[in-house]
Amino acid sequence: QVQLVESGGGLVQAGGSLRLSCRVSTRTFNNYPMGWFRQAPGKEREFVAAISRSGGSTKSADSVKGRFTLSKDNAKNTVYLQMNSLKSDDTAVYYCAADSTSRSTSYTPTAQYEYDYWGQGSQVTVSS
Repeated sequence: QVQLVESGGGLVQAGGSLRLSCRVSTRTFNNYPMGWFRQAPGKEREFVAAISRSGGSTKSADSVKGRFTLSKDNAKNTVYLQMNSLKSDDTAVYYCAADSTSRSTSYTPTAQYEYDYWGQGSQVTVSS
């Protein structure tokens, strides 16, 4: 059973930074594109960023471009979401997700249905 364990959430002031980590328990992590989604109170879960299985390609939502950076360390089975210049609108529960079925090395899935494993969620609160 593949498990995703997130860490790094918390409370930060607007303009500050946080780094979320997601460690995946699998022997084939280097085959998995990874993604981050978030869900704010009263809103649907939305795409934040995705990285290809190789780590060479990334895709981000327009709302976080230039502020959030996604990276993947295949040696540590971990994906990171570095969040800078945080705004109150970034307040949400953040979920990492793994896609175990994609075959392309450069593919960056952005739809929730493309992911088959999910983390437990990590709360990020940005105070203004």
